[in-house]
Amino acid sequence: MKLYFMPGACSLASHMVLNEIGAQFEIERVGRDKKTASGKDYLAINPKGKVPALELDDGQVLTEGPAILQYLADSSGSETLAPRCGSLERARVNEALNFVASTLHPSFSPLFRDASEAEREAQRAAAGKNLDMLEQQLSDGRAYLTGAAFTIADAYGAVVAGWGEHVGLDMGRWPAVGAFVARVKARPSAVSAMQRESAA
Repeated sequence: MKLYFMPGACSLASHMVLNEIGAQFEIERVGRDKKTASGKDYLAINPKGKVPALELDDGQVLTEGPAILQYLADSSGSETLAPRCGSLERARVNEALNFVASTLHPSFSPLFRDASEAEREAQRAAAGKNLDMLEQQLSDGRAYLTGAAFTIADAYGAVVAGWGEHVGLDMGRWPAVGAFVARVKARPSAVSAMQRESAA
């Protein structure tokens, strides 16, 4: 398998989960110009132009981070990363995963584009409201978004919430979120992924 990534992007979540399941895989960096490190046109690999993309051993390409995360967990047989289909626990992981994908991530994305300071401040406020929801969820002392076990939703959620410090948010407002992000980023799977991506 090969994971196409950009440093600091949400593709880090897929990289972490590949490490969690002990997969054998390559990584290839994608530039802002949509060229890969080997000189390929990334749009020919993924016409959507976004990372991550996962090239499977048979040449098929899977896109969309949440789909990749679920595929990796399910194909590995891990019922911790993604509980059994049909269970309430699985629905809770999907609930958290979809919140990150449909609400939290889109509230951060505009902060990485050119905008006026007034527009950026409005977007920071929107992202802050979503972090408020995560803070409330984590305020009961749970280690991860759905409880005591690390799941695919945590990989994605921690990567996105971790962007707060890079876009001018005072993360001290959300101590439980900050502790959650630190907990996930301290996992060996995350440390290895970040080191490997910085060297690529």
